[in-house]
Amino acid sequence: MATDAYQRLAKHLDGLPGGYPPTESGVELRILRRLFTPEEAELALSLTLLAEEPRVISRRAGITTAEAAERLEAMEKKGLIYAVHSRRRGPRYMASQFVIGIWEYQVGRLTPELVHDFEEYLPTLSQADVWKRVPQLRTIPVGEAVDARLEVLSYERAEEIVRGQNRIAVAPCICRQEKRLVGEGCDKPLETCLVFGAASDFYARNSIGRAITQEEALAVLRLAESSGLVLQPGNSQHTLNICACCGCCCGVLRTLKRYPDPARYLTTSFVAVVNAETCEGCGICTARCQMDAIRLDGKRAVVDPGRCLGCGLCVTTCPTGSLRLARKPEFEQPLVPRDVVDSAIRLGQARGKMRWPALAWMVLRSQMDRLLARR
Repeated sequence: MATDAYQRLAKHLDGLPGGYPPTESGVELRILRRLFTPEEAELALSLTLLAEEPRVISRRAGITTAEAAERLEAMEKKGLIYAVHSRRRGPRYMASQFVIGIWEYQVGRLTPELVHDFEEYLPTLSQADVWKRVPQLRTIPVGEAVDARLEVLSYERAEEIVRGQNRIAVAPCICRQEKRLVGEGCDKPLETCLVFGAASDFYARNSIGRAITQEEALAVLRLAESSGLVLQPGNSQHTLNICACCGCCCGVLRTLKRYPDPARYLTTSFVAVVNAETCEGCGICTARCQMDAIRLDGKRAVVDPGRCLGCGLCVTTCPTGSLRLARKPEFEQPLVPRDVVDSAIRLGQARGKMRWPALAWMVLRSQMDRLLARR
């Protein structure tokens, strides 16, 4: 009976836009068994992408409102579901996708066994054909790399994204934490993931991250640049997070580095360009690049545009100023959805998982608009 609950939960998660595809080995079920008790798996089946009060979920689950409220609160604290709290309506709970979602909420709770299972599952979870059609992350340049004469939209500037927030949290990077747990990875800073608005409340409330000021968040961006970390918000104009990623630990970048053209799998508006006349071939840029997009050809650097994410890390440390960012042609820039709802709709369509009626998406859109208005 318990096994059936995990199988149904796996199918339920796979029905969400982000997906949770099955494997022959059943590793996806092992992960769920490590995270959810059988009772939690059953209750998770009653949650949707709409934020609902315990009394609504209790009717669907066939339990009392009091029992639902207690169990949902416990599941939120374990990072198994997402919740929005308000003084007027109290807590409302919704299903969380596995990534970005449940997995990232396991910061501080990882075990070697869970990490082993996740690494086995990662190639299946990162569906290349879907990512190529609908990127789930986008890359924005570090501020110092952007020429004042270059046209840059507000949602392409990390500093402007941060300055537009009034609630911010910072959390440890789940990817670097994962790698360190098994004795791998790098020594780059750990506490670098920025989360905004209602999502920051969720992180702080459940001790996944801690609340910080705008100035502290801007300091995190500066730390990311000096440490050679790629800034990656969610793929929407009104984003809820900015990750600072390295090519050795980040599950996304590690996966994409195996492809000859990783830039096609992320939304990126820029590409690095070399001035061959002034480049001295010092090699600093090759060490800074997280995607192996730059190589030395004799005494000058050469950029592979199919691998370059336009992060600007090579630009900020070039001693001769021979590297700059250029905006890609419009036809090479994927559409950046308005917010996480639009992004989810596009992703669900690409995966063929759009089972929700239009009314449900309208309600979700209304909820998201209210959350963004309070950011």
